[in-house]
Amino acid sequence: MPPKRTRAETVELGVELLEHLEDDELSLADAMDRIEAVTTEPTLTRDILDEADDRGVIDRDGATVRTRRGGSFVRFGSQVVTREGDFSCRRCGTGISTGHFVTFESGELGPFGSSCVRKVLGRE
Repeated sequence: MPPKRTRAETVELGVELLEHLEDDELSLADAMDRIEAVTTEPTLTRDILDEADDRGVIDRDGATVRTRRGGSFVRFGSQVVTREGDFSCRRCGTGISTGHFVTFESGELGPFGSSCVRKVLGRE
């Protein structure tokens, strides 16, 4: 079960995820797929996109989201840590024994399976 966060903490974590995307451009649907790693609540998803746009993290143009290169890529090994246990992947729900957790300043996302963490971060 993911940690309970306030609305403001969830928005901050979502914006930070968008700051670290490796894609220069992606569809709004793909951006929302990434944000679902943080929340599946539609109003929070909208708040995350609006806040990221207001801060200049992204530019939205219709169904396209363009990232601005203000942030940095997530580093595997330092910002992505693994833990052994009995987990369910936050993205796909599959049972996993090794959870991958992404550590940001505003909090931690996970657990994810090895392929889902790469998808969330835009490496696949």
